[in-house]
Amino acid sequence: MTLLHNRIDKKLLKQKLAEETFKRTTVSFYRYVLLTDPQQTRDQLYELWNALNIKGRIYLAKEGINAQMSVPEYNWQTFIDKLYALPAFNQVPLKIAVDDDGKSFYKLSVKVREKIVADGLDDNAFDVTNVGKHLSAAEFNAAMESENAIIVDMRNHYESEIGHFESAITPDADTFREELPMVADLLKDKKDKKLLLYCTGGIRCEKASAYLRHQGFEDVNQLYGGIIQYAREVKEQGLTSKFKGKNFVFDERLGERISEEIISHCHQCEALADTHVNCANPDCHLLFIQCPSCQEKMKGCCSEACMNIISLPIEEQRKLRKGKTKPDAHAVYKSRLRPKLR
Repeated sequence: MTLLHNRIDKKLLKQKLAEETFKRTTVSFYRYVLLTDPQQTRDQLYELWNALNIKGRIYLAKEGINAQMSVPEYNWQTFIDKLYALPAFNQVPLKIAVDDDGKSFYKLSVKVREKIVADGLDDNAFDVTNVGKHLSAAEFNAAMESENAIIVDMRNHYESEIGHFESAITPDADTFREELPMVADLLKDKKDKKLLLYCTGGIRCEKASAYLRHQGFEDVNQLYGGIIQYAREVKEQGLTSKFKGKNFVFDERLGERISEEIISHCHQCEALADTHVNCANPDCHLLFIQCPSCQEKMKGCCSEACMNIISLPIEEQRKLRKGKTKPDAHAVYKSRLRPKLR
């Protein structure tokens, strides 16, 4: 029987990825579709994609699929053929990364969850199919010129910090679950306005637009394919990009450049910077923005305390870690802290 889970050490996987001599393509897609047996679909997809040397992070639920993947170019057409041969995913729109070296994922992870995006909503309380109008890049640009338009970033604060559309509302939310009621309350007196929603690849806007329409908003629109598709259409059609900075992505890259502007700052020295890193101390793993100078000075760490820890022998690090509980995830893992140089 084929092993349907990865059992290889993380360091070895990353080393093997770095040594690859062929190119990869980073692609994402989602679809809300009824899957009667998500676990069976999960096993089928893992076996299929593992045989094609595909890496990535895929979530399945009864409501559908949410996938981000790295596909070897030599298997690209086979991947498309086999994906589209499955009735549930036939002709599902694919979003290809715009700033991509193919090293976005080092292993294949396919998981079954309650939902493909954690939104905290009771889907039985409203019509989840009553979504907003999908707009192309050109249509979104034109709609932004309307005096009646309100542009809303449906991503988390650490995503919008490094890049967002001009004049967009960027809610100070840690999670999508938090952001939905926050946006509804923030705009409760503007239900007659033209809402222009956007997110990374479009999936969050599918649920957000239906939720906001249920809340009584009359003119709800969403950027088709999200920032990823927008950047591709801007490039292909020679449009003016109204998105400034980087697009945060949930893979090893942590961001892809959309425009040359740097709109954020190093969390340690305040110099212009938009590169997210995780603290080099595995027991900390703080996600924060760090400039090259601080990266060198701090050895990729968020503080001197973490630098001191990673300089210890690995056995000493494990002793320090033993029995400790992880700090609050909202405070530590989502850029809430601003580590200071000492």
